[in-house]
Formats: sequence, structure tokens, C-alpha cells
Amino acid sequence: MPKGYVIAHATVTDPEKWAAYVAKSKIALDKYEGKPIVRGGRHEIVEGNGTARNVVLEFPSYEHAHGYATSPEYAEAKALRQGAGTLDITVVEGV
Repeated sequence: MPKGYVIAHATVTDPEKWAAYVAKSKIALDKYEGKPIVRGGRHEIVEGNGTARNVVLEFPSYEHAHGYATSPEYAEAKALRQGAGTLDITVVEGV
């Protein structure tokens, strides 16, 4: 079965609020067996506009990844993020 991924591109404007969101989102990440494989770090935009902060979370399946992104646990974390920046999230199935 192909793995599932959550790919996120973020712009953080309030690091303290963002940190509270990240800490709370771990509850959903653990529940859906997610594992961060990219979280910030060194980067170079080689084409397009790009975003400074990039995150890739790996899950056992697309269903797990989608479950994480739409779960009540993640919704609670998301509420903490309001006003702390912007985030684009895509759920994709691996090959």
C-alpha cells in the first residue's frame, strides 16, 4: 500500500503562537502514525516563488494522512495557529 504524505508550506509571523500549534499538533501526528521527514532546515528556492518553511509528514497510508489533516485533534491545534502565520497544506498519496 502506498504511503501518504502531508506537504505544507508556511510563513510564520508569530513564532510563539506557532510553537504552541506545533506542540499541540503532535497529538494528531501520533494518533495517525505520522513521522516528520522534512521540517524547516536548509533550503534554496530554485524555481518559482517558494516558501521559507517547508514540512513533509509521512504516514502509513493516504487515509492516515487525510485523517490527520481533518481530525478533531488537528483542528484543536489549528485553532492555536490563528494569527501566527499562513499555511498551505496538501495531502498526497505516494508511489
